[in-house]
Amino acid sequence: MTDKLHRKSLLAVTLGNGLEIYDFAVYSFFSVIIGHLFFPVGNATLSLLLSVATFGIGFLVRPLGSIVLGQYADRHGRKPALQLILLLMGLGGLFVAAAPTWQQVGIWGPVILIIGRLIQGFSAGGEIGTATSWLLEAGEGQSRGQRVSWQMVSQGAAALAGAIIGFVLTHSLSMQALYSWGWRVPFIIGLLIIPLGLIIRKTLPETQLTNASEVQATSSLGLLLKQHRRRLFLGILLVMKSTTSFYIIVYYLPAYMVNTLAYSPGDSYWLSIGAAVITLLAPLFLGRLIDRVAHLRGLMLSSLCVSTLLTFPIFLAIMHHLPLSITLSIVVVDQVMANLYAIAFFVLVLESFPSVLRASALSIIYAFGVTLFGGFAQFNVTFLLNISHNPLAPAAYLLFCGLISLAATYFWKSTPLPQGENIYVN
Repeated sequence: MTDKLHRKSLLAVTLGNGLEIYDFAVYSFFSVIIGHLFFPVGNATLSLLLSVATFGIGFLVRPLGSIVLGQYADRHGRKPALQLILLLMGLGGLFVAAAPTWQQVGIWGPVILIIGRLIQGFSAGGEIGTATSWLLEAGEGQSRGQRVSWQMVSQGAAALAGAIIGFVLTHSLSMQALYSWGWRVPFIIGLLIIPLGLIIRKTLPETQLTNASEVQATSSLGLLLKQHRRRLFLGILLVMKSTTSFYIIVYYLPAYMVNTLAYSPGDSYWLSIGAAVITLLAPLFLGRLIDRVAHLRGLMLSSLCVSTLLTFPIFLAIMHHLPLSITLSIVVVDQVMANLYAIAFFVLVLESFPSVLRASALSIIYAFGVTLFGGFAQFNVTFLLNISHNPLAPAAYLLFCGLISLAATYFWKSTPLPQGENIYVN
């Protein structure tokens, strides 16, 4: 693959994942406004709970999307699957951006919003597994960490874009304008990028190297459940800490700081922006580090331990209104460790499955992990805060998730791929 084609292909693959994360990011940043517009129940806490529940409901169909779209990618190739996924992503985004409010059409407003989130969730179920499989397979083994790291780079870029747009709109528009039309602007921006993504994904080279006759005879899901049940289960638990950390530290902190600790909206965005910048920049270097490490599991255990130990210091610093520089420094270290773990996780899991099952395996592992632990993380911690009245409830939730992922990483054992299986393009 030439350098020009390689760069274009990386953009084509990571753009879809970035758009998925971007839509989730801006929804999260405007969750309070969306709650008021679509769920005017007369109670601010309940309105926010319904808003974040709608955010989370898209995750309910992610497992279904992972099974359907993951199998499609294993049977028909990564390229057609990536095109289909991006098309579905755009359709879901259109429903969200154009949804009329409760005041305009009553109950149909929330219904349209929820349909959009369901379509987005279904498409997202197959995006990570398919796109990351392509990244792993589209080159030589000695640089697989660098390629897979672009998955995290795209997430950081999307989260940063969402945070910046939220910050700019919050500071440049009146509250009336934000409620009237301003909250729709970031969703419309995301929609405008979909046609470009579809065009450049058509140019992708295919990477799947083995024929899918075994999968055609049964199914990716059937073979996975028959041959790899233990690895699927542990893989879902491996996702637990990284997904909850990402959705709480990067996305939930602004709402938490404003609603629970009475920070100003402007100040609350800085920590999310800092975490997003780390997720954008750190993987560019961490991928190279992973390519030099022989034992990924040991690296994952070390990084996960550090990230888990920093959970309470982050929230204690925020709760006691320590200088922003101190809090941001702790968040930076935590997010570097979280990103190191996440990239190593992708490589470890993908290299543990044959190519005819790879997209389905990672899609299912990631979708179930994100659905069970990440998608409803914001709802869970909002609920815990409401019943406990303890501002450290999010930290306790993250600590629990970290301990479970540590145990799963410890018990994970890789097995050699079938003889003759070649992961990489030579």
